Amino acid sequence: MPGLPRCYPKTLPWLLAFAVTVMLARPGHAQVQQKAQQAPAASAGQSFPTKPIRFIVPYSPGGGTDTLARVVAQKMSENWGQSVVIENRTGAGGAIGTALAAKAAPDGYTMLVSSPGFVVSAALHAGKLPYDPIKDFTGVTNIGYSTSALVTAPSHGIKTVKALIDFGQARPGKVLFSSGGAGSSTHMSGERFRIAAGIKAVHVGFKGSSDAMVEVVAGRVHYLVTGLLTALPFIKDGRAVGLGVTGAARSPLLPDVPAIVETLPNYKREGSHVMLAPAGTPRHIVNQISREVKRIFDLPDVKERLKNFDYALSPTTPEEMDKILRADIESFSELVVQAGLRPK
Repeated sequence: MPGLPRCYPKTLPWLLAFAVTVMLARPGHAQVQQKAQQAPAASAGQSFPTKPIRFIVPYSPGGGTDTLARVVAQKMSENWGQSVVIENRTGAGGAIGTALAAKAAPDGYTMLVSSPGFVVSAALHAGKLPYDPIKDFTGVTNIGYSTSALVTAPSHGIKTVKALIDFGQARPGKVLFSSGGAGSSTHMSGERFRIAAGIKAVHVGFKGSSDAMVEVVAGRVHYLVTGLLTALPFIKDGRAVGLGVTGAARSPLLPDVPAIVETLPNYKREGSHVMLAPAGTPRHIVNQISREVKRIFDLPDVKERLKNFDYALSPTTPEEMDKILRADIESFSELVVQAGLRPK
């Protein structure tokens, strides 16, 4: 379709490395690093925490990951009597904030709260990131899964997942799906659906999920898999058709829209939101924070607050988080190879 931009992440790894190098070379960062290296690790006999904790969120304020981090920070601060500060360090697709967390002192006072983008970057830019997603971090807890929606335009006359699959299989190479940019989570979600459905569809990347949604509503592309909260207003007012949701079951926010797995049992759920600590953080502190996050997500007022965001909260032990992280990176690595975004 003429006029639509196409983009692929050929130069992105070099830009990531350059952006992170420049950011970490700034004097302010050097001072933080020097202090972090001088900070002694907490011993097993020392109470924790004795000073403010920071959660590094490598994304902008107001997003899903930021919301989850702030909920945990508020309750943790109230319970432990220490400030928990959110530090949004954006840039380079999350790599700047993630690299900063990786290089922080492993004393328990710096945590990384990240999105599925963590494992997407690990898979898409394997060996080219300014940190090692496995060696530089230790799992604290899985936080949970956010729900996405598969949407199309009413003008296409497609009303079910099966109908979209049939439509795509009858038009190999002519079906278009949009995303918030090459290498984004919406790009990976669209590729995952395409592969599971066995259709040949062409990716069209835009500057963000909002732009990608506009293209769906206009009927210029055939489908998009995006965050439920992004798609919900368009589905509610009839400007878009909700075909399916990515969760294991139907969403309470869209009870009439089936889960994609009802039609495609081989469709895998997206990656999760996670909390990680710098490698070498004392185990007793990692365990303590993990237990605290679980306690927080069991609170009735927290469950009520997050209900409207449709998060499937699933806190885990640190050991379980490490296993999930490795499995998700492996799964997304297979996906980017299948999608032709990275050679084997």
